[in-house]
Amino acid sequence: MVSIRIAKRANSIEYAIRDVIDNAGYATENGKKIFQLNIGDPVAFDFPTPNHIQQALIEAIKTDKNFYSPSEGIPELKQAIVDKEKKVNNVNITSEKVVITSGVSEGIQMLISSLIEEGDEILIPGPAYPPYISYSKFYNGKPITYQTIENENWQPNTEDIRKKISEKTKAILLINPNNPTGALTKKRNVKEILDIAGENGLLVISDEIYDQIRYSEDFMSTSQLAKDIPVVGLNGFSKVYLMTGWRLGYVYFYDQNEELKDLKISIEKEARIRICANTPVQMAGIAALNGPQKHILEMVEKLKKRRDYSWKRLNEIDGLSCAKPEGAFYVFPKIRDIGSKWKTDIDFAVELLKNTGVLLVHGSGFDPIYGAEHVRGVFLPPIEILAQAFDKLETFMKKN
Repeated sequence: MVSIRIAKRANSIEYAIRDVIDNAGYATENGKKIFQLNIGDPVAFDFPTPNHIQQALIEAIKTDKNFYSPSEGIPELKQAIVDKEKKVNNVNITSEKVVITSGVSEGIQMLISSLIEEGDEILIPGPAYPPYISYSKFYNGKPITYQTIENENWQPNTEDIRKKISEKTKAILLINPNNPTGALTKKRNVKEILDIAGENGLLVISDEIYDQIRYSEDFMSTSQLAKDIPVVGLNGFSKVYLMTGWRLGYVYFYDQNEELKDLKISIEKEARIRICANTPVQMAGIAALNGPQKHILEMVEKLKKRRDYSWKRLNEIDGLSCAKPEGAFYVFPKIRDIGSKWKTDIDFAVELLKNTGVLLVHGSGFDPIYGAEHVRGVFLPPIEILAQAFDKLETFMKKN
């Protein structure tokens, strides 16, 4: 009999957003309709991929654009990204500074694996998108979460960032707009974080995949404000261009003085060993960036109505409170009775699912310190579906 011992790093992997689905079987078996408010996939609801993007993919396949493309990405797509970053975010980069990835998640993996050695630390907003924490641990680094302040609409505590910098710190991460809270980091706070990074010789990582999904104007790309501070930007097509299952993203390097040259070379090497991103999808990405953009405004207008409804309903439910999301499509309410009625936010989420079919993600899955006692939901479904889910949530809270 062969005994296979699994590497410790594999056993440490967690991804709360999808891990919670394991609990859905019980609710389904007991006849519960599942309200899937756990995954940020607009295409799963009433936000279809725009037709011109679909047609570009079909055309690419029909015209035999099915070959291996350059590992760093198709040049026309990289140039389209350069043009988009200039037009949308006022960021000046060249196509040589862009590497195409299979979604932002692959970009995160490539970046962390190139940046982190054993014991190195990355300062990560608490709470944060889970792969940043998971990949840091996977590569034997140490993710250090810094506080974001809930009663200030989840703005980063820059003094906490200063206190948590050590000789092992390699980078400071911003997720703006934020997943899971929907917060926009104010311009003054982005500037202060850049100043802190400059004072300490640190890299800034800025995940901006929700850059065009926002409900206020208080947003500026980190690289636009960076001046001579090096920034690695991560972005993609899943959310704004409604291409979630297509898996297309990019990493770019903003460095006025070529400080990121070695990091870029390392990530390019990683891109080569995985051959290339999907070639026909890259061709569709060119059409997404260069084609009509009308769907973005329509999507944001529709989401804003759902945001307003969800935020109002959640704050009307006794035992819950929720900061107002200013970007993305998430709510991150606090459950006030964790520790008394429910031992943990995980217990709350599991009991809610089993009793009502409402599937939310436990907040501690986004950070066990600053995410605890919360749950994350999406406001992607139509309002009539959200109303049913929130009615069940309200009834559940009244009974407990």
